[in-house]
Amino acid sequence: MSGAMIFVKKEFHISDVKTEVLAGILNLCALIGSLSAGRTSDYVGRRYTIVIASVLFFLGSVVMGYGPNYTILLLGRCIAGVGVGFALMIAPVYSAEVSSPSTRGFLSSLPEIGISTGILLGYLSNYVFAGLPLRIGWRIMLGLAAIPSVFLAIGILRMPESPRWLIMKGRLREGKEIMHKVSNSPEEAEFRLREVKRNLGMDENCDDDVVKISDSVKKQDEGVWKELLLKPTKSLQRILLAGIGIHFFEHATGIEAVILYSHRIFAKAGVHDHKHQILATCGVGLTKFSFIVLSTILIDRVGRRKLVLTSVSGMILALTGLGTFLFLAEQSGGKLIWTLVLSIITTYSYVAFFNVGLAPVTWVYTAEIFPLRYRGLGVGIGVAVNRLMNATVSMTFLSMMSAMTIAGVFFMFAGISVIALIFFYFFLPETKGKSLEEMEALFTKSKDSKNVRKEVEIGNH
Repeated sequence: MSGAMIFVKKEFHISDVKTEVLAGILNLCALIGSLSAGRTSDYVGRRYTIVIASVLFFLGSVVMGYGPNYTILLLGRCIAGVGVGFALMIAPVYSAEVSSPSTRGFLSSLPEIGISTGILLGYLSNYVFAGLPLRIGWRIMLGLAAIPSVFLAIGILRMPESPRWLIMKGRLREGKEIMHKVSNSPEEAEFRLREVKRNLGMDENCDDDVVKISDSVKKQDEGVWKELLLKPTKSLQRILLAGIGIHFFEHATGIEAVILYSHRIFAKAGVHDHKHQILATCGVGLTKFSFIVLSTILIDRVGRRKLVLTSVSGMILALTGLGTFLFLAEQSGGKLIWTLVLSIITTYSYVAFFNVGLAPVTWVYTAEIFPLRYRGLGVGIGVAVNRLMNATVSMTFLSMMSAMTIAGVFFMFAGISVIALIFFYFFLPETKGKSLEEMEALFTKSKDSKNVRKEVEIGNH
């Protein structure tokens, strides 16, 4: 959409406000998907939730590619947005639940590599199709997304279901078979099976093929909303705060402004040709992809906490530099080459720091910290906050730019990043190497250590 918006604006003669709505409507509609996906995945399974997402991607892409007018284009964007909400919630959850603790960070961050690959290909398609006639070029840019959605639907059906979800549904034999397939050794598989059973309040030594889930357990499942949001234990409160906080700050620090409006940023810096602007945005995509790949190598070695603190520290410096150089570029009317070069460098630096830490850690962290029975809902709430902030930034950036200058907006993002750094330092414990079933105890402070067993029992039973 980043490059397509240039040509949509030309064809439909839309204002900046309508351009912001077009950019942000996807994320508002993603709220619906993310809040629905948690319970959907608990009912139909993790795999089929991904199938639902791929169907929505396909329909949204086809409608956007057709796009005879602004209203229909918004409709297609909204359909795709619901699919985004489903996918962003379920992909890291599925990855986390099939992964062993030693590789969970790497595997759970693979969806971010997929997203970054898609963004890079989107920028490249903007560049390749920019030379086509106005009515055709942007429609191909948006309609092409229907093709990978078909491969996603077919591919996921060949993957195993989450063993934790199968056990949660009482299908112990199937869950055990898959757990052995996705574990590094039989001993690890048996250990993980015992932990999942204990976490769900089952007999650890039960070896039946199928276990009937009692009515009391089903009623407890239906009360997950109440337990998580209204009467959470102290450890659940801290988990929810960490999960919501990291999703809030991922987008409150401004990444969507760069991803969607990088052509506007480069125009303010002094790049005035549309094709050169789109070419410069390809650098954003390439930087994002490169540093996401690096982060997958580092996340299980360095740890989540160190990576995100380093990431946000670098973002503060890059955003401050970007604001400064854009201010100088505007003052000179975009005539100073060195401010143009440094604006591009600090833009890429910000994207690099964001994607080496905060981007992947956000999704890995929230997928692993919630206890199993709260995981679908907890991650769904986190994604809803994520999409709300994404929509807020994407739907207000141009207006804020007019009100406080583009430099002022990036200075504001730098200030928010400072607050984010403080929050992460105090509220995000390290989860590297911990099993999913250990997370609730990890978020229990030492002074509450005597109540750990009691709290976990309340949460499980």
